[in-house]
Amino acid sequence: MIVSWNWLKDYVPLDVPVTDVERKLMLAGLNHEDTNPVGDDLAIDLEVTSNRPDCLGHIGIAREAAVLFGQPLKMPAANPPTATAAVAGLTRVTLQAPALCPRYTARVIRGVKIKASPQWMVDRLATIGIAAINNVVDVTNYVLMECGQPLHAFDLHRLDGREIIVRDARQGEKFLAINHKTYELEPGMCVISDRSHAVGLGGVMGGANTEVGPATADVLIEAAQFDPISIRSTARKLNLHSDSSYRFERGLDPEGVDWASRRACELILELAGGELAAGVIDVGRPPAPRDSIVLRLSQLERVLGITVPVDRVRKILAALGNEERTADAARVEVIPPSWRRDLAREIDLIEEVARIHGYDAIPEDVHVPMAASARTHRDRVLGRLRTALVGAGLDEAMTSSAVEEAASEAFSPWTDAPALRSPIPVLRRADRLRRSLIPSLLLARRTNEAVGNPPVELFEVARVYLPRPKELPQEELMLSLTSGDDFLRVKGLIEGLFSALNAPVALEVRAYQHPLLQAGRAAELSLGGERIGFLGEVSAAGLKEFELRGAATVAEVHVAVLEQVARLIPQAGDLPPYPAVSRDLNLVVEEAVSWGAVEQTVRASAGPELEQIKYLDTYRDQQRLGQGKKSLLFSMVLRSREGTLTSGAADQVRDAVLAQCAKQHGAKLRAS
Repeated sequence: MIVSWNWLKDYVPLDVPVTDVERKLMLAGLNHEDTNPVGDDLAIDLEVTSNRPDCLGHIGIAREAAVLFGQPLKMPAANPPTATAAVAGLTRVTLQAPALCPRYTARVIRGVKIKASPQWMVDRLATIGIAAINNVVDVTNYVLMECGQPLHAFDLHRLDGREIIVRDARQGEKFLAINHKTYELEPGMCVISDRSHAVGLGGVMGGANTEVGPATADVLIEAAQFDPISIRSTARKLNLHSDSSYRFERGLDPEGVDWASRRACELILELAGGELAAGVIDVGRPPAPRDSIVLRLSQLERVLGITVPVDRVRKILAALGNEERTADAARVEVIPPSWRRDLAREIDLIEEVARIHGYDAIPEDVHVPMAASARTHRDRVLGRLRTALVGAGLDEAMTSSAVEEAASEAFSPWTDAPALRSPIPVLRRADRLRRSLIPSLLLARRTNEAVGNPPVELFEVARVYLPRPKELPQEELMLSLTSGDDFLRVKGLIEGLFSALNAPVALEVRAYQHPLLQAGRAAELSLGGERIGFLGEVSAAGLKEFELRGAATVAEVHVAVLEQVARLIPQAGDLPPYPAVSRDLNLVVEEAVSWGAVEQTVRASAGPELEQIKYLDTYRDQQRLGQGKKSLLFSMVLRSREGTLTSGAADQVRDAVLAQCAKQHGAKLRAS
């Protein structure tokens, strides 16, 4: 925000050096960037944070200065004289898109004389970097930079039917803006139109067909409220940004709309003559009343560590525009002003008192009670996972939430819906919000390989964005990793994560097919029949697509499931008093039968005596086993809690397992 020093002093008497004002404003939250002389004026560059749109005008800055220096604020009256003719007989306004434009007002001035603005207005606009155009357009820019409320002036006679219609844009509708560029619109954009075509893009820019020019005699003054999200989306999609859109994106004072309209009419009558029609067309909903906020003085002392007298607190809040309802020695209740939408809670008022009273008035060694925040269950789970992964030799990666389209399409196991697209790429061509972390990690792997940083063992915990029709995207937290090890080692690493969480569950592994992953070396991970993730070695085509030199294995797991099964508090139990018995089995099965399926059958049929099952090896030999056969070698550890498990009882468990494996998978015990 560029502020004119001479202009600022119209609203608040400042008989102090400009450096004092810069310093106090900076300490109060308006960071001073630079000050440059412009003619006999000074252009003061202040950084205004997004939560303070009230400071995007000279009056807002003057209000802050008035409070900081204890001076009165002088506001222009904004009471223009009116003629007898009523505005309702000169124009009409129809509001068809209240969601995009909650409120629209219009006033009409007839008989204006378009000419150059007086030198004082030209100089002030020049100080803040705005070129003068003519007296009517300059007034709308002047009021914009005075109070922060954007305005627009239409040539009334160039409006078809002298009517304003506020509506949603039509798909493919064309709009010629005052910058003389044509834009293609789409639904969701707010259009200001007459009976035949668009004459303005609400909150962003006016149209060339109805702009005020030398032949203009009658003008319609627009002052309105627009939906901030719609304005932000429109400006970004069209790459069409303006001083108006910058302010509407941040939300403006709803009660300042009519004041800005009256102020503009007052200045136009003064500089361009004419007659202002009586009344105003005001359609839409009126400003909603603000809820009151209670500030407890005990909380003020607890947070700041100092005592601020109640009279000082009341004076600060009143000077900032808060309307006091009640006050006593313990509390102050106020209604915040309409221009301070950032004031909604008690802590907001505490911050206001602190910054106006002065942060420099708070001693460095003041005692402020501190309480350590508690870690959530998710925090503890993620901490345990990170410790396990780092201990296994992996490094944590942090990658961008957006990727290029090709990378996004390479792997999306959680949804088939098209990825959300950002109109402004986060990085070059990276305009798709990722639906999986795996493409990001493979890109990171390629970067590390290119600069010679082997081995590349990476993991990441971050969100993916799964699109949903007519709803906000579903954000899910995922844990992904990439390794140079093979499928079995990475599977063991995933199982090790469950062990680190003391999860009393068995991971189910089913065959999975995807072009990015190698056939027969890829799996879908499940718990209790619910899909929780994916694991697989990257196929040759996948390695080529991501330009990888060496072999790579990837995995991705849903963090929410890990949270559910985690048992972070160790549970102690009695050591089993009876010895364990082991049985080794070597089953011959068809090539298509997976170890995961056999493991599930073993666990289901072995009964409570099964303590552990361990995969040992897979053997293939056509001459000994037959065409399309393989043998699976594994070991079972059996133990009874009731007594010593006899050899006969262990054999019964083994026989039950063999019977079920034969039934479910056609398995046979290998003879030799």
